[in-house]
Amino acid sequence: MWRAMAAGGALRRALGSSRLRGGGAAHAEKSEWESIKEWWGPGDREPCGRLFNETPPPPGQRRKWEDWEFPYYTAWTIAIIMLTVGLSSKPDTRIDHWARRQAIIRMRKEGFVEPEFLDKLENDLKRH
Repeated sequence: MWRAMAAGGALRRALGSSRLRGGGAAHAEKSEWESIKEWWGPGDREPCGRLFNETPPPPGQRRKWEDWEFPYYTAWTIAIIMLTVGLSSKPDTRIDHWARRQAIIRMRKEGFVEPEFLDKLENDLKRH
């Protein structure tokens, strides 16, 4: 198995990697940017070093939003607000808190512990 893999590597080196990709002499003359453009599809602008390849607006003017930006930002803002409010006001469903509440109710009914201690336990539960 290892011999077959080594033979495949030797064959690749002998043929040259550019021939296997369909390149050749013409491929070697292209710039790096041209070969990237061919890989990702036709582009309409050369890279200029600006964020998202946008030209800045003239002085005194603001950048105009594209069609997708307002609904995108609005949806994310609403989602974050809903998650913040919803998760902060969700009911307490932890089993240990339920068991503690049930124990407090039973102890209060049977009179095992003085009421001040039970009030302190209930206040601890409300804080968590």
